[in-house]
Amino acid sequence: MDQREQIRRGYFIEGRSIRQIAHERHHDRRTVRKALHDAGPPRYTLREPHPRPILGPFLGVIDHWLEEDQQRPPKQRHTARRIYHRLVAEYGFRGGESTVRQYVRERRPNRPEVFIPLEHDPSEAQVDWGVAQVIMAGRQTSVRLFCFRLCYSQKSFVMAFPTERREAFFAGHLAAFSFIGGVPRRITYDNLATAVQRVLKGGRREEQREFIAFRSHYLFESNFCRPGKEGAHEKGLVENLVGYARRNFLVPLPEVASFEELNALLLARCQTSDGRLLPGQGRTVGEAWEAERPHLLPLPRFPWSCCTVHALKASHSSVVRFEGNRYSVPAGYAGRNVLLRAYVDRVDIAHGERIIASHPRSYGRGQDILDPYHYVPVPA
Repeated sequence: MDQREQIRRGYFIEGRSIRQIAHERHHDRRTVRKALHDAGPPRYTLREPHPRPILGPFLGVIDHWLEEDQQRPPKQRHTARRIYHRLVAEYGFRGGESTVRQYVRERRPNRPEVFIPLEHDPSEAQVDWGVAQVIMAGRQTSVRLFCFRLCYSQKSFVMAFPTERREAFFAGHLAAFSFIGGVPRRITYDNLATAVQRVLKGGRREEQREFIAFRSHYLFESNFCRPGKEGAHEKGLVENLVGYARRNFLVPLPEVASFEELNALLLARCQTSDGRLLPGQGRTVGEAWEAERPHLLPLPRFPWSCCTVHALKASHSSVVRFEGNRYSVPAGYAGRNVLLRAYVDRVDIAHGERIIASHPRSYGRGQDILDPYHYVPVPA
């Protein structure tokens, strides 16, 4: 996925041609075109790291420079770009700059503690989850708030979900991207399980394959906070948004009939925040956002499908079991293999290319979600 992401970033962001990418990264052009066509995970698992035939002879030189940097003033240390230019000028290096950048990211030691800057470049964002209470269908209900904030303009988006699962995580991004009219170039997260499989030594992350594919589809960069409480200070803007939304959007507890009604209310309150004056800037959130919009990445032609896919088998009772619940399928598909696509609000069940059943998704346990028409062909 890292290779596939680098190919897509080189083509769509850096403007490199297919021929140039294939030459620099030593890929067949058909491989490059396949990565540009589909950001999804490949069908194989890489068990060994890729060899570095071009960069390999220079790794000792790079490591030596990085070690020397530890004795140098922080503002006078090698950047990855400077290392690349020195390799070209002093050693005749013929590889690509992105190859050097990738290796430097892997090898550079942890940076010292720093304060979070008070100013941000346009097109940076932060994302976090929060929990709130509402009155839904007459009952007090706990909901999950997907909170998204642009750092430069502080344009904010909040959406409620019944869960923090992967499909909700991706759906929240899509709704936020649509709301701001583009895609941020960089998004900061904590180490949430939907994106990070585990934190490795040296601050590196083993990311979830589905998240890498999603990020590659929208071509933004991800940044993860340090583990523990210290990391919360690295995304303070969205941390503040979580509390702000609870105190200002959901007090008193709103009484709504559904998530659709609740999210319409949250959207309206996010839009009214455009008139808020930014401290010390003399302009509103909406005015700063208009200045930030040209820096956003464009939305791709097709949106990401925000669902998880599960290969299952329908029982002889014409039901499919999923997450402790049973969903019906037409009687003619009893005993057959099917694919269940789980979205935030529904499950679609398909046989081949045909959707044979669609039901509202249940987050309870032990429930039967049945369509009586699925059993009409069954003899009494």
